[in-house]
Amino acid sequence: MYIKKLIGTDCYLSPMELSDAPKYAAWLNDLDVAVFTQIAGKSLTVDKERDILTAIGKEHNYGIVDAATDTLIGSCGLMDLDALNRSAEIGIVLGDKSYWGRGYGTEALRLLLDYAFRYLNLHNVMLRVYDYNQRGIACYEKVGFKAIGRRRGAVMRNLAAHDVVYMDIIAADFYGKNGPV
Repeated sequence: MYIKKLIGTDCYLSPMELSDAPKYAAWLNDLDVAVFTQIAGKSLTVDKERDILTAIGKEHNYGIVDAATDTLIGSCGLMDLDALNRSAEIGIVLGDKSYWGRGYGTEALRLLLDYAFRYLNLHNVMLRVYDYNQRGIACYEKVGFKAIGRRRGAVMRNLAAHDVVYMDIIAADFYGKNGPV
């Protein structure tokens, strides 16, 4: 059973557990999943994933858990949190591909963004996404993110150069699009 930190309808966010390192490592070594991350060109052992979980466990990183089955399906978190300037970067991975396209990523982002704005007092949250991740871009736009720029040809995938798209959201955009969460 996972700890229910941020609770939605279909999923909830739970502090990440070291015991889940094998599952995270398996997801991040699956090229269908990894192609959307910075880790696609690397191999990740379970021990290395435990080290990563230990390091990021002190931050605002959470497992995404299916509320109906208590099954871990992915992770999301805030990085580079700057309390002075009230900004951070957000990231999300749905490692369980059977949950892709079913709204779990959207709900997880809404839960984490509401927490970021309401409890961490952030004003601006940004993300980076590869231009070929159209499903991800649609999800981010649905939540209220707006494209703010791109780094042209900055990532190589499948023998082609792709842009890194930068998107951000501020509290007014988020609540204007989503209402109270």
